[in-house]
Amino acid sequence: MSDELDQVKSGKNKLNATMLSKLLVIAVLMFGFGYALVPIYKQICELTGVNILTPKDISVKEITNSQIDRTREVTIEFDANTQGPWRFRPTVSSMKVHPGEMAQVMYEVVNKQSYKMDAQAIPSYAPQQASAFFKKMECFCFKQQTLEANEARQMPVVFYIDPALPKDVKTITLSYTFFEVGGKPKLADKGV
Repeated sequence: MSDELDQVKSGKNKLNATMLSKLLVIAVLMFGFGYALVPIYKQICELTGVNILTPKDISVKEITNSQIDRTREVTIEFDANTQGPWRFRPTVSSMKVHPGEMAQVMYEVVNKQSYKMDAQAIPSYAPQQASAFFKKMECFCFKQQTLEANEARQMPVVFYIDPALPKDVKTITLSYTFFEVGGKPKLADKGV
């Protein structure tokens, strides 16, 4: 009886050892397959042209933005008005852009006071209908500006003109009014 029990235990041990070895082989194969998926996925994506983040062998000159309407140009005029003790102006008075093309202009502001000031810029457009087609991606007018005493700063406006701009609009004026927020500081704020 004990021989039969030993045989059963021995048979179970062999089965367990066989099962364990099979499971280890499967685990190693699964790990290898998972590791190999990354290059396989990249190869499949390159072959099918799907999800390519950095295309190879394409120079910057070959990449074109199909949203740009190169058949026409719009002149953008820049203007600046101030309501406060500072100098505020665009660094260029105008530029020509194609609708859909990204452009950037810099505005320069100098706080002429001997104390810190908070200011805000409010844009306006002429003709008024152009405001819906003037798309700003980055602008100092999006938030309040804090200027230290006698600080000079250049602030960018990154924009594009929507290609849906009516064809009869050939010139757009972007004007900013830059004004102080809150008012003059108290004598204690000046350090007096």
